[in-house]
Formats: sequence, structure tokens, C-alpha cells
Amino acid sequence: MKKSLLAFSASGKKSLWLSRAALLTVLIANMTAAIPFVIRPADYAAAFELNGAPGEAAVRGFGILFLMWAVPFVPAMLEPVRHRVAFVCVLAMQVIGLVGESLMQAALPAGHAALRATGLRFIAFDGIGLMLLLIAYYLSHDV
Repeated sequence: MKKSLLAFSASGKKSLWLSRAALLTVLIANMTAAIPFVIRPADYAAAFELNGAPGEAAVRGFGILFLMWAVPFVPAMLEPVRHRVAFVCVLAMQVIGLVGESLMQAALPAGHAALRATGLRFIAFDGIGLMLLLIAYYLSHDV
């Protein structure tokens, strides 16, 4: 039995809003790292085994990169179906981050407990984010 046009429309709208909510959740989580890294880099430098002005500059740079990487989230979140390219870019960035962080973690020599812990947090963070983004992509795919 076919769904009525009204039922399909309501279901599609719900899926789009759930997709947007998932994108927004990951974006907000990313901003909870980006903004503090930019505003108070000294508070986070030790987690990367950095210190002083060079450490603060590096952490602030991480924050700025996180802000730059947030850009494609906006069109993907506003119109997930219409802006598929932006959505695919968001997914690709998340995969690159997760794979890259995992490779860095695997190559890290012993004796860097703080850096290892920081890497594991980023891997967990990006892994959860990727799962949410894949769900969001699926929800918005057939709308």
C-alpha cells in the first residue's frame, strides 16, 4: 500500500529535521573545542605537550582550523538535500580527521601520556561525530 502524499511529506520533514539536529550537534561539539582553543590556548597547550608562546600559537591555530572546517556544516545543515556537496565534504572531513588521528596515535612512541590521552579524546570525539553524520546523511538521503 502506498503512503499518502501527506504522510510522506510529514515523514520527510521529520527526517530532515533529525538530520539537521545531528549536523548541529556535531557542529556545536566542534565549536566547544574551537572557541576555547582560540580564546584560551594556554589552557590546552600542555595536552599537546606544547608550552609558551609557540604552544599557544599552535593551539590557537588548531582552533582557527576547527572554525574553518565548520563552514560546510552551515549549508549542509540548512538544506541537507539541496547542498549534498557540502554534506559530503563534512563527511569527508570527519573521515580524514578520524583516520589521521588514528594513524598519529599508532605512530606515537611510548612516553607521551598526555599526548596519547589527547589523541584518544579526539579519536572518540570524531568517531562519535562520524556516526551521527552518517545517520544524518542517511536520514536526508531519500527525502
